[in-house]
Amino acid sequence: MGDMERISSFVNSFIKDDEGSLEEIYNEAVVRGVPVIRKASRELLKTQLLIKKPKNILEIGTAVGYSSLFMSQYTDEECRITTIELDEQRVATARDNIKLLGKENVIEVIKGDALFVLKELPDASYDFLFVDAAKGQYINYYEDVLRIAKPGAVIISDNILQDGEILESHYTVEKRNRTIHDRMREYLYNITHDDRVESAILSVADGMAVTVKK
Repeated sequence: MGDMERISSFVNSFIKDDEGSLEEIYNEAVVRGVPVIRKASRELLKTQLLIKKPKNILEIGTAVGYSSLFMSQYTDEECRITTIELDEQRVATARDNIKLLGKENVIEVIKGDALFVLKELPDASYDFLFVDAAKGQYINYYEDVLRIAKPGAVIISDNILQDGEILESHYTVEKRNRTIHDRMREYLYNITHDDRVESAILSVADGMAVTVKK
């Protein structure tokens, strides 16, 4: 086991497991191979929510609804969460899970392609955004994400390191992954060089970026 694996294992040993139905939702997603936020990543997400205390959250990439349900534990009662998912079966599963935990009045699932759904959302309407969808689309979401984010909004982007592949050069990456690789690098450059935002790129789990709209 390498040093980074040892560090990751050590850090993860301090993370509390979910309880009850939320734990079951997480474990079932893992077994079925459905993408869910990694445990170390959700710890950073949790602390950012507690610091920011958002009133309106937008998530891009619902999957089975786990992240939205997790976030709802660390927000005030009046906070509302909107989450976007393209896959019809995952939308149905997410809605079932949300109903199971009694969060129908807190979390709204929108079925659709985020590229188009984002364009229909009002300017400056969210103070916290969690981007965890198709990695090759982050750069395409970027301008609309900034548009709908309020000044001072926190934008969390997950899985930005692509299991370390982002470190490699374009030509050493498998040909089928090069477009995603190049687009993610472009996204990271944008969020660190755009004068409209301030960003930190963190090596938490598979990488997270914390961006604040000025």
